[in-house]
Amino acid sequence: MGEQIKIACGVFGAISFQKQSIFPLLYWGLRVQNHRGHQSHGFLTYNNEKFHIHRSLDLVPKLKTSAIQEWFGRLPGHVGIGNVRYTTSGKTDEESLIKGTQPVTASKNGLKLAVSFNGNVVNTFQLKKEINKEFPSFSYECDADLICHKLLIELRKGKDLSSAVETCMQEIEGAFSVAGITKDGRFFAFKDPYGIRPLSAGRSKDHLTYAFSSETVGLDVNGFERDFEVEAGELVTVSKEGFRREKLVNNRRKAFCAFEFAYFARPDSRFDDKYVYEIREEFGRNLVRENPDVVKDADVILSLPETGDDAALGVHEESGLRWERASRRHRYVTERAFILLNRERYSTIDKKINILAPKVKGKRVIVTDDSIVRGDTTKAIVKRLREMGVKKVYLFITFPCIIGPCFYGIDMATYGQLIGSKHSSEEIAKIVGVDAICYQSIEGFMKATDFSRNQLCLACITGKYPTPLAQKIADEMKKRFLKGYEERGRLYEIVEAVEKAQ
Repeated sequence: MGEQIKIACGVFGAISFQKQSIFPLLYWGLRVQNHRGHQSHGFLTYNNEKFHIHRSLDLVPKLKTSAIQEWFGRLPGHVGIGNVRYTTSGKTDEESLIKGTQPVTASKNGLKLAVSFNGNVVNTFQLKKEINKEFPSFSYECDADLICHKLLIELRKGKDLSSAVETCMQEIEGAFSVAGITKDGRFFAFKDPYGIRPLSAGRSKDHLTYAFSSETVGLDVNGFERDFEVEAGELVTVSKEGFRREKLVNNRRKAFCAFEFAYFARPDSRFDDKYVYEIREEFGRNLVRENPDVVKDADVILSLPETGDDAALGVHEESGLRWERASRRHRYVTERAFILLNRERYSTIDKKINILAPKVKGKRVIVTDDSIVRGDTTKAIVKRLREMGVKKVYLFITFPCIIGPCFYGIDMATYGQLIGSKHSSEEIAKIVGVDAICYQSIEGFMKATDFSRNQLCLACITGKYPTPLAQKIADEMKKRFLKGYEERGRLYEIVEAVEKAQ
């Protein structure tokens, strides 16, 4: 289930040409995006040619009234960037997590740069070698370090910002949506040539404050109007005149992450002209159309909150079956199961969702959820339903069957951890203990999103990766996996796998 999956980061940045303190906007822009990263958070502001930084582990905190002035004093300035993070690269011990907290900075010979990044870099080994030549003491803690130092290297060659970013787009493989600030306070953002991760641009109604946000909710909470989604291969800079957009790299192929629609994004965020919740409702309608025999045999719908709720409404509207609101999330148990270490995960699954047994006992139930990854959470919940006396359990899964690892910012980075990489849907149904699993078709998924195959990254469900090194690593490691090779960590971090693929 989606509860097991980790996403890398959420980005927010803003600039006020009224010279007002930017910290309150950063704070709320990150607070509403905390679902994108629970492990750490950070704020960086710019004032008088200096970067002021606060980084810490855990969720963005509630601020006590008595401490607000202290925060303002610690983070002065009218431009800033922030980040919420869950690591999908690097080490996960506490010391490394602290070091890898974003935003990050890089400086040399008077040049200085700060960035906040969402995504994942594939060609990390190649970039580390290049950066170490310029920065012998370079310590890699997260992929944002690679982006920041690579960009600084290009700027040190005398390139302007556009040329430096263009080189980064051409020489860095992976997903990267970046917001940054230069030493002179220039505020900018850019995306990789495939546009894998989201990044929206917006402004205040008086056109005096401009912002970038991974999701539109970061703009909404600050009262900003959404202006546009930063395009693949695009650099956007900000001045008093507004946004200046430059298309630096043109790719015929786009690859926006399909999983944003099913799980990551908040339902009230918007991609292009559709809210995410509207798309998820359509996923539910699709599942009814694609599985009429299951619908005929069912009595009620049960959703696994919260990403299954919108799909459940779609199933209800299309089928006429009652959506029994008998599953509720405990509001103040905030840990997502995917955030937890393996040894912690099982102790909290049952504590996160309350299911009302009398409402489902003796019934044939359609359970809606976003995805199945390992299958362990699914199995635990199905076991609970069986113990409650549920007669039949059918799973309606809005995301097609996941068969391959992700290289672009989702921490499902090995074949071995994916139940769909080695089992059919019928076998998975037996393993998790349900009567049937009904995955949404890829065609239905695309139709609901209004995106085509040439606009979405579907690598984890098709095995076809948009970037070349990722494809080579995936193909090489799949051969090894099928021969019994024991994966030792994320595929893109296994040195011999990368060297073999290059």
